[in-house]
Amino acid sequence: MTATAVRVDSAPAAAVKRRRRSLGWLAVVPLLAFTALAFGLPALAMLDGAFTAKDPATGATSYTTGNLTASLQGAYLTALLGSVKLSAVSAALGVLLGLPLAQAVVTSRFRALREAVLTASGVLANFGGVPLAFAFVATLGNAGVLTRHLGLADQGWDLYSFWGLVIVYLYFLIPLMVLTITPALEGLRTQWREAAQNNGATPVQYWRHVALPVLLPSLLGGLVLLFGSAFAAYATAAAMVGSSIPLVTLQIADAISGNVLVGQENVALALSLDMVLVAGLVMAVYLPLQRRSARWLA
Repeated sequence: MTATAVRVDSAPAAAVKRRRRSLGWLAVVPLLAFTALAFGLPALAMLDGAFTAKDPATGATSYTTGNLTASLQGAYLTALLGSVKLSAVSAALGVLLGLPLAQAVVTSRFRALREAVLTASGVLANFGGVPLAFAFVATLGNAGVLTRHLGLADQGWDLYSFWGLVIVYLYFLIPLMVLTITPALEGLRTQWREAAQNNGATPVQYWRHVALPVLLPSLLGGLVLLFGSAFAAYATAAAMVGSSIPLVTLQIADAISGNVLVGQENVALALSLDMVLVAGLVMAVYLPLQRRSARWLA
């Protein structure tokens, strides 16, 4: 009798749960439709164009892998490797400089200072493009204020170089790292530090054996996020260095506009596909790290 009653009572509850799930999926349908239109259609168009070749004489189109082959040769390959190098160096420096800054913010006793730094980081992380390039050119360019005042040109300083571009990228990558790693630092429990101190551990030993192993997934996730942000940046580099530094985003713009060779639009789409594949590899690394970090810091 009791078992039968339980089965009868649980049936309406199961029906209600299924109904709620179906209503939840209906609520997500507009977002899924928007995602399919905003991202799916351009992705399909890019994929189709990357494998399409047009005969200049007849105008006939055919599918080929020639565009992808061309995108991985010569100047295009150099630009792709240049973007990877620039993004990797900028991301690594952003992590190394952003971590101690975020730790100082988290441990600060002044709540107003903490909120001010986090607010400024949110603004600066999204400050890029031509305004950022102009600000650095006016400040540290060949005729910039600080360049002339400090005599940096006589010391070999050159903003329009690889390391100059790295410094410019750090302007928005460090604040992004602060925003990314601050929740993980706040998740470090004070009991862990107290337990380490009670067992005679120094602050260096605590960070080496306790804090950094716990933060490692978050640090690697931040590194991946910063890499992706730097890898996709275009306007800042285009306004600052033009084509003097080989970057894949600049090569795509040149191929689309015909500045290099006429009719290279499909090669530009192949380069875009290369960037998507690199970004996909980056996200494949980032998502497992994020889940692992969430388990430790929950």
